[in-house]
Amino acid sequence: MAKITLEYDDSNPIARKTLAYILSIGFSEVKPRKIGLEKALEDVEKGRVTRIYTPKNKKAIRD
Repeated sequence: MAKITLEYDDSNPIARKTLAYILSIGFSEVKPRKIGLEKALEDVEKGRVTRIYTPKNKKAIRD
């Protein structure tokens, strides 16, 4: 499978319609993946983390 990166002007209606057509005929849109830090911050925001440790001294920053 090949990957194509596309940059286009979102204010151009022809470019938007062309991209919508390409996606409608079976090409799939790949959503950007989250890096580890983004996932960790999301866990903190949603309350799934009760303690945060620093890598240097392994002491809890937040309880």
